[in-house]
Amino acid sequence: MTNIEKLTTEARNPKTYNLDEMSPLEIVRVMNEEDENVIKAVRDELENIAKAIEICTKALEDGGRLIYMGAGTSGRLGLLDAVECPPTFGTPDDLVIGLIAGGEKAFIKAVEGAEDSTTLGEEDLKSIGVNSKDVVVGIAASGRTPYVIFGLKYAKSIGAHTIAIACNKDSEVGKEADLAIEVVTGPEVLTGSTRLKAGTAQKMVLNMISTGTMVGIGKVYQNLMVDVVQTNEKLKIRAENIVISATNCTREEAKKYLELANGNAKTAIVMILKGCTFEEATDRLLKSKGHIRLALLN
Repeated sequence: MTNIEKLTTEARNPKTYNLDEMSPLEIVRVMNEEDENVIKAVRDELENIAKAIEICTKALEDGGRLIYMGAGTSGRLGLLDAVECPPTFGTPDDLVIGLIAGGEKAFIKAVEGAEDSTTLGEEDLKSIGVNSKDVVVGIAASGRTPYVIFGLKYAKSIGAHTIAIACNKDSEVGKEADLAIEVVTGPEVLTGSTRLKAGTAQKMVLNMISTGTMVGIGKVYQNLMVDVVQTNEKLKIRAENIVISATNCTREEAKKYLELANGNAKTAIVMILKGCTFEEATDRLLKSKGHIRLALLN
């Protein structure tokens, strides 16, 4: 494994040698300045992030799943992105999955030694029946986490698509993946604390991958989350607002068509814009694989 002293994520930041002597305002100023580097670092990897979206979109269209795996902060970020997909995009709970070294209990309390395991990654992937249609995204700020590396090795061995997200160049996880996204954010304000800039960068990349993929599979019309699940009063109103924004109808009409569409905003939009029945709107969406723009043609 890589000598961690050579990793930029482990290096000391010369701007913060006297961090313990700084005032609160000085601390937040230097943290804010360093966070500006995250935007630039992510920008340098936009082409690779776009390739990741293309891979994930194709995999999901072909019946595969998007699987994140990581340890510590990286694993928690993957889990966070995964659990937000069902309410935001109306995806099944098992379409986007987050795996964290040590299991779900590690989300709130670190499980010692789990990230160093050379077998747990493979075991976790086997437990969810990973297959060649799936995309496995290994997330590791250092780029040298054994749990992720050996998970990617196994995923690749069975023909699954593999993507690595790291915050060091020429990372070990990157070498194990079909596509490496290496966002180099530099030394942290607090030496080695990759929950800071590295974590922010990883969150940004995951936001892009999941959002771009969901756009690709038809979960978005214009810039509206048309498959939003109405699990509370706020989301019921959001669904109404989405239908109103997409069709310029009144709130009363939005409520009426949402009721006719069994609460499905996407179907309600097609019904209004095409002046068609629930059955015809459903058929159009089925034929267009859920893409509203295609459903509205002809």
